[in-house]
Amino acid sequence: MTRVRIVYQGEPGSNSHLACQQRFPDAEPIAAASFEDCFAVVENGEADLAMIPIDNSLAGRVSDIHHFLPTSPLHIVAEHFVRIRFALLGIPGTRLDDVRTVHSHVHALGQCRRVIRQHGLVPVISGDTAGAAREVKEAGDRSQAAISPPLAAEIYGLEILLDEVEDEDHNTTRFVVLSRDFEKAPAGNGAVVTSFVFNVRNLPAALYKALGGFATNGVNMTKLESYMVGGEFTATQFLAEVDGHADDLPVRQALEELAFFTTEVKILGVYPADPFRQRPPRP
Repeated sequence: MTRVRIVYQGEPGSNSHLACQQRFPDAEPIAAASFEDCFAVVENGEADLAMIPIDNSLAGRVSDIHHFLPTSPLHIVAEHFVRIRFALLGIPGTRLDDVRTVHSHVHALGQCRRVIRQHGLVPVISGDTAGAAREVKEAGDRSQAAISPPLAAEIYGLEILLDEVEDEDHNTTRFVVLSRDFEKAPAGNGAVVTSFVFNVRNLPAALYKALGGFATNGVNMTKLESYMVGGEFTATQFLAEVDGHADDLPVRQALEELAFFTTEVKILGVYPADPFRQRPPRP
């Protein structure tokens, strides 16, 4: 049986790599340098799936993805949430008192300010959290440490000097799984998410009217994000997500009403909702 190949952006040991392991433990993970490379690898058949981050509970949306999705032939077939955990890693034999500089991606450094401040470390920006671990291993310098996922310690042979160094314990990233095939989740078999993009007509109250169908049909919209396209200040594109299956009558009717006030509507995916969505809210 052929092993499924799934591509992710970053280096081995990154959170995207971890997401692949969690969601598809039997698949072959493939590292790619950029999001654009991830899309291309699946489009040309070198990989079956792509694991792509789309939102983070602290940093917000991953902006590049919102520009790739509308024009890509790929489709969302699943979602996966990862609780982001970071550790302070050093070469074997390093003591915490030895460390002077800490290397990581700029977002990870910003999410671990407390430990950096407590230990008087100098932050150094790297291109990737797992790449920072690799760089520290290659340098072989006990004065250098990396803030990286614990998985990177296993891969690069580093020691965990401090675990769970992130400032917030609710730091979570939502990933979407992309495929060349448009695979709709079966209707009537649990919670489903429908993702789509649309361009609203440049008319007064067009957005208000476009969204009215979701309210009148009782459809819960969980995401609505706008961004410019084509350098035009009058052309705004929206990425939206709703609870429900595109074939369910309320969602279908809402999408039909949406079409009256838009120049284009594209369904990106109709896929099972991750169980993470059903967790009770934090107190």
